[in-house]
Amino acid sequence: MLDGYEMHDLTQPWSADTPAWPTYDNPKVWYEKSLDTEKVNGQKIEFMNHTGTHLDGEKHFIAHGRDIEAMGLDELVGDGVVADISDRVGDYDVYTSEMIEDVCDVREGDILFVHTGYQDYAWYQDEADPHRYFCAHPGPNQEFADWCKEMELEYLLLDCGSADHPMNTVVRDVRPELAEEAADHLGVDDLDEIFPPEGYQLMHTELFPEGIVHVENARVPETLLNERVQIGTFPWRFRGGESSVCRCVAFEEV
Repeated sequence: MLDGYEMHDLTQPWSADTPAWPTYDNPKVWYEKSLDTEKVNGQKIEFMNHTGTHLDGEKHFIAHGRDIEAMGLDELVGDGVVADISDRVGDYDVYTSEMIEDVCDVREGDILFVHTGYQDYAWYQDEADPHRYFCAHPGPNQEFADWCKEMELEYLLLDCGSADHPMNTVVRDVRPELAEEAADHLGVDDLDEIFPPEGYQLMHTELFPEGIVHVENARVPETLLNERVQIGTFPWRFRGGESSVCRCVAFEEV
């Protein structure tokens, strides 16, 4: 326990049942050694980095980007704010910087947690709905990405499957019926009007070169909504790693 602070876990549980990002292999966990035969338990794990709560590193999208080991603790731990926009967004909605600024005191250089409310549909929840969680969650467009750069955010955390809108990811291609549904909801004939090809996965492709990365599949307790806190993200010290599973913690001053 840290004197003067209460710690809050911002991490989803992890197991063989944790789903990976769509089109990625799901994890496998098995006992290579067991107490009944060798008097010791030893597990093997096979999984994609993008499973459960994980930090997307620059190298995920940039060949010359930094690996996970290169991200120091002074970058991973710092001042943050939790923006609760859950009552303003629903399936396929586009969120904006104005929504963030309306609900919390966000400052330049912050670590920003965007709470969409879709953590309620994560795999381990009573209302688990992987369809909504991965394929229909709200997300940003170009305006929001530009604002992140202007604010020089340290990094972001999201309580849903991707920092990008699902219709600006591979989901749009592998689920064309959902693309039609999203276009109808957003009132456009072609989703390119909102998510043009040159801005494909822009929360990755445009922000990572600026050093603004993000954590996906995080969660946050209600008591921290719209509050300023210290946030720490602790990935493996992964040399050559493009991304990493991680533990995320909020430190609330008491």
